[in-house]
Amino acid sequence: MSVIRLVISMIATLLLLAATAPSMAQTDPLQTLVQALPKGGYAEREKVILDLAGTGDPRVADVLGALGKGDLYTLKDSGTVIVATGRGNSLETADPLTGKALGAVDKSGLDKIRVNNRLRRAIDSAVGQLTLMGKDPATRLAAAQSMLKTTDPAAIGMLDTAIAQEDDARVKTAMEQARAAALLKSDAALENKIAAIDTLIAKGDREALAFLTGARSGASADLLPAIESGIKSIEDKLAFWSALQNVWYGLSLGSVLLLAAIGLAITFGVMGVINMAHGEIVMLGAYTTFVVQEVIRNNFPGLFDYSLAIALPLAFLVTGAVGVAIERGIIRWLYGRPLETLLATWGLSLILQQTVRTIFGPNNREVGNPSWMSGAFDLWGLSITWNRLWIVIFAMIVFAVLLAVLNRTPLGLQMRAVTQNRRMASSMGIRTPWVDALTFGLGSGIAGIAGVALSQIDNVSPNLGQSYIIDSFMVVVFGGVGNLWGTLVGALTLGIANKFLEPYAGAVLGKILILVFIILFIQRRPRGLFALKGRAVDA
Repeated sequence: MSVIRLVISMIATLLLLAATAPSMAQTDPLQTLVQALPKGGYAEREKVILDLAGTGDPRVADVLGALGKGDLYTLKDSGTVIVATGRGNSLETADPLTGKALGAVDKSGLDKIRVNNRLRRAIDSAVGQLTLMGKDPATRLAAAQSMLKTTDPAAIGMLDTAIAQEDDARVKTAMEQARAAALLKSDAALENKIAAIDTLIAKGDREALAFLTGARSGASADLLPAIESGIKSIEDKLAFWSALQNVWYGLSLGSVLLLAAIGLAITFGVMGVINMAHGEIVMLGAYTTFVVQEVIRNNFPGLFDYSLAIALPLAFLVTGAVGVAIERGIIRWLYGRPLETLLATWGLSLILQQTVRTIFGPNNREVGNPSWMSGAFDLWGLSITWNRLWIVIFAMIVFAVLLAVLNRTPLGLQMRAVTQNRRMASSMGIRTPWVDALTFGLGSGIAGIAGVALSQIDNVSPNLGQSYIIDSFMVVVFGGVGNLWGTLVGALTLGIANKFLEPYAGAVLGKILILVFIILFIQRRPRGLFALKGRAVDA
């Protein structure tokens, strides 16, 4: 029996040694390099980073990424390199190569592996080289963009190999641009550097301009003319796109002014009423959006992306009803007395502001952007935010619908009849008081849906309307009182003019100059760009 036990024990020992022998015999060289990262100074650390990149192992990208973000630590007790993430004193740790969770560790037991700017550039270059041959085009594009920032001449060979194999046009272009930036820092031949300059000129953005400007200081006499020509070419291109960007900003501002002024074009242009409470009606539309979003946040969070679609008709109904109430309760007693109308509506604006301030408080209220109105995108070099783009589209839709209402509906026909000749329209059987109330309600309802749009780009507060009332009157007077096409042209013209003046004169002085221009313009054309004969003019 003792012999049998001895044999069994020997067999178990041999099996255990056989199982552990491979792991003991084979030391992972990558693991050795990772454990060498904390040793020595920054120069030694940079050499280890280059050695890690030289292995070509895809796991290295995660290790170096953690090092660049400051998530790579060593355990004080054992010196083992780990990844630690989280906040506070307790950090979650993981193996840097396998990603296997190692549990929570107190921050006091860790030492961070420090990096400086030179090491960060080395890390970016190494990560770029590792992912340049990846299977995912997005990964290769990110790698090329990373290498473009580092401009390391040592990466030119790898870029040449990657460019030869690349079949995605966008990724290939990014690789060629990274190669061109690296060539300018290398000892390449003159013709190669000139070709690199042409590639950067084709890129044509501020990053390319920075590369050429940086290369100018140490350039040879033969290369300097090409660099200077490239810098001038890119500056001219940037100036052109800057002008187009200002046009877009102007159209964006003009669409906002159009939304704010189009309701005033009806109440002031058609009815001849100077409504100083128009801005507060816009503000009521914005607060309607806030209330709708609050209800959705608290009760139906899944419907948040539809909040604006729900708020639009509600804002129109609420502000339209308020408009009808104002006309029936105040305005109808003051027709033909513009000064009294101005004073009455100004007092009403103060009452509405204080009412909202009492109900909702004086502070700004949060109105969120739905997901489809968040973010931005680039279009031919222009930076366009989704919320502004949707507001431009929305303003054009509102304008088209209002134009159709005025020209294709019985209410629009009656409104135009009252505008042309109030007494004749009354004698033909048109109930002018009814038309007045609906006209004022329509103008107020449009102001309300303008408030819905403005809530996406401006602070929702009791003073929201004050920011747009003066601009709205300027748009209506400049375009032509009562003419919708004049309101459209006036809003877009003033919006673009504002954005072109702001870089030179500043926002405040730019508005003052616009106001002076309108005053001088009205001296020459008292009825605005598109004159419309109406009862206010006849009076």
